[in-house]
Amino acid sequence: MAGAEVQKTRSAEASAKLAGELRLATGRLSRRLRQVGAGGLTVSQLSALASVDRLGPVQLGELARVESVAAPTITRVVTALEERKLLRRRSSPDDRRAAIVEITLAGRRALTDVRGKQITYLVDALGRLDPDDCELLAEAVPLLNDLLEDGTQPDR
Repeated sequence: MAGAEVQKTRSAEASAKLAGELRLATGRLSRRLRQVGAGGLTVSQLSALASVDRLGPVQLGELARVESVAAPTITRVVTALEERKLLRRRSSPDDRRAAIVEITLAGRRALTDVRGKQITYLVDALGRLDPDDCELLAEAVPLLNDLLEDGTQPDR
């Protein structure tokens, strides 16, 4: 094997190893954050609630598209959030057959509470690291964001 080919193979192997470690670490962190202060909400419910908060009043079909779920699934999620008074559903003024959902004050409070607990968890975890390691993590955040901004969507 020529020198350049050996280097490419080593680079591919190193990239695959890093990808595996990154997948494991981000998965564990994501799971831990979901467990912290979820307030009895499922991952799907938290995600939908955050999407409605970010998007503002939104039709159910659009929310299903944003959440990458089928219409019956988003209907179940929204119904559960409505029962907890975290979302409110109303008919669209443009199309009476279409439903629009919007976040309630209680929904905003629930999101603020969950996010606050997650931030507190991360602040506590970062406090256990030495300052140089915290600086390394701070430098890695823009790189992680760049990985997500490449415009590609995962295959489903």
